[in-house]
Amino acid sequence: MGRGVEFSEALRKALSELPPMFHDALANVAIVVEEWPPGDLLEELGIPPDDTLYGFYHGVPLPERSVQDSGLLPDMISVYRGPLIKDFPDRNELSLQIRITLLHEIGHYFGMDEEELSRLGYE
Repeated sequence: MGRGVEFSEALRKALSELPPMFHDALANVAIVVEEWPPGDLLEELGIPPDDTLYGFYHGVPLPERSVQDSGLLPDMISVYRGPLIKDFPDRNELSLQIRITLLHEIGHYFGMDEEELSRLGYE
């Protein structure tokens, strides 16, 4: 089985195992699989060249929204296949990391910062 198929199955499994509260939140958030995080995003976030991202939330967190935000593009979570497959060759580890990545990015959707997500174990 190819790594792409394995990744897709791990992503489906991770999505199906999300707690109901998080799963329900995804009704308003698009999940997009991209091969690698864009270089300009890594640069903007100050990610060193020897590090990477597994996912990224694009949007305005719920607590920061106002009536004026109603015309914005839909929220989106990018999941980066390349770094996940590279760093987690074991299928079970890959599935677990995809789940952690999704929970981390959904946490950003709910307005949680890195410190709060770290305390919950979604880092």
